[in-house]
Amino acid sequence: MKVMSESVFNSIIEFIDEYYFANNTVPTMQEIADAINLNKSNVSRNLQAMKERGLIETTGGWRGIRTKKMSKVLADTVRVPIVGSIACGTPMLAEENIESYIPISSSILGPGKFFALHACGDSMINANIEDGDFVIVRQQSTAEEGQIVVALIDDEATLKRFYLDKKKRRVRLHPENDKMEDMFFDSIDIQGIVIKVIKDVV
Repeated sequence: MKVMSESVFNSIIEFIDEYYFANNTVPTMQEIADAINLNKSNVSRNLQAMKERGLIETTGGWRGIRTKKMSKVLADTVRVPIVGSIACGTPMLAEENIESYIPISSSILGPGKFFALHACGDSMINANIEDGDFVIVRQQSTAEEGQIVVALIDDEATLKRFYLDKKKRRVRLHPENDKMEDMFFDSIDIQGIVIKVIKDVV
């Protein structure tokens, strides 16, 4: 195999793609060299030639390599922030509240802004939301009756099904657990509505 050829280019691209989708980062120059049995200087020359031919793009140095496959996937991906504790008066997506991000296809989410929360407790088990699940939430301040909302109650974010009690003229938050009772409030601060649940597979 020649030091610089179509087969080498293809081998480099295949390795970068495989590495990226397994590790969520691109390989180092040395890792590419080891994988395709070339030295680092030859890898560097190949990458430069590949960039000039439009086979790859780079942003911020070689660790910012983007193959065509990576660019296509990343263009269709939304990084949904996992939000920790939410306090009244603190912007929901303030930096101090964001723990990390979940990449999700935008075709799954649809339009809007989104965040994710860890579900805590068993108040929503009848809706198949269990302790430790991630819930994906579309950020909005209103909800229709029957939707599961993230509401701020006494500085705590809670997941409940939203209803309006017209007789009592109050908001009714319904836990999806037969052992728990509805909660009533004059008003609540809706942070968003739950659109997806992500579970760990053990």
